[in-house]
Amino acid sequence: MTRRSFLTLACSVMMLSACGFQLRGQQDYAFKRLYVAGGSPAAVARLTRMVQGGSDTVVVNSPANADALLQLTQNRGQSTLTLNTLGVVQEYQLNLSMIYTLTGKDGTVLIPQSVIALNRAMTYSDQFSQAKAAEADILFADMESDAIDQLIRRLGVVRSMNPAPGEGVPAIAPRAPLPPPPL
Repeated sequence: MTRRSFLTLACSVMMLSACGFQLRGQQDYAFKRLYVAGGSPAAVARLTRMVQGGSDTVVVNSPANADALLQLTQNRGQSTLTLNTLGVVQEYQLNLSMIYTLTGKDGTVLIPQSVIALNRAMTYSDQFSQAKAAEADILFADMESDAIDQLIRRLGVVRSMNPAPGEGVPAIAPRAPLPPPPL
């Protein structure tokens, strides 16, 4: 039995390594002290945990002590996705956009104003309005977590605190309206 479980484990490891799976590992940011301005407390807490836990960079409480300043703005929205034959809402589309800019201590723009835009579909029923409000909060928290994960990867793109002209990180913005999410 132990030989069979060992073979299963060995095959699993080989399959994972063959598909390109790799643990996240240590990130090496160009800045060693980061100040975060704006954003929700939950987003800032997750960002702080991920930056400090996955690199030697620390998040500081004062912009005077920082090598880089990250400015965050979040917007949440809700729109009607589908109606039934009586004109009653059956589904909502929840939207979250996170706008961010990274600047150096001297004012150098390291990442110009960029946007991370996410959406989720949520069915709706008047009978369960409180449960659906709680579900919307969970979906917004999930989208916020996804946006922070994307932002962490984006911060890793910055290689120099003083980029040469033309070598800076380009801004990212959604090019087209987001399609309705699949159900």
